[in-house]
Amino acid sequence: MENLIIETERLVITEFDDSMVISVHENSLDEDIRRFVPDEVFETVEAAHKVVSFLMECYRGNTGPFVYPVLLRSGENIGYVQVAPQENGKWEIGYHIAKKYTGNGYATETVRSFLPVIMKRLSISRIEGLCLHENFASCAVLDKCNFTLEYDGTGDYQGSVRNICRYSYHLNLSNI
Repeated sequence: MENLIIETERLVITEFDDSMVISVHENSLDEDIRRFVPDEVFETVEAAHKVVSFLMECYRGNTGPFVYPVLLRSGENIGYVQVAPQENGKWEIGYHIAKKYTGNGYATETVRSFLPVIMKRLSISRIEGLCLHENFASCAVLDKCNFTLEYDGTGDYQGSVRNICRYSYHLNLSNI
């Protein structure tokens, strides 16, 4: 895939490079990551480096996952947005903005700008979103980005049965 760069009024979504390892490590340690996506906590810089290297390698293929850092215009890494392949050719979006930057609309701005670009690149017209029911902020982002709630109940979440919300988003690719 060609390099991805998306610029909004306040943000830049781009590809990882080795200079971002420390910020990935630091962002992964906040309480929201530990609570909502514990498999994305990197306790050491070495663990973060290994993951960033893997993610950079994924850019060379077409199977994903495709994870991109979200930067403030100043260059500060404040989180990530991703699409990951699921069963039956489906794709799922994920995102996280570091705790000290939440409440500023960055996640919504990120998802809104990312969806049309990544969906066109992948030639998909549907993408799913999954979050814990208790993750009200993530549910609100999906709602603001015109995802449709398809399921609210118990289901598998990272290998455990939890209360989840499953969303979907549809895009007419001919309009992009």
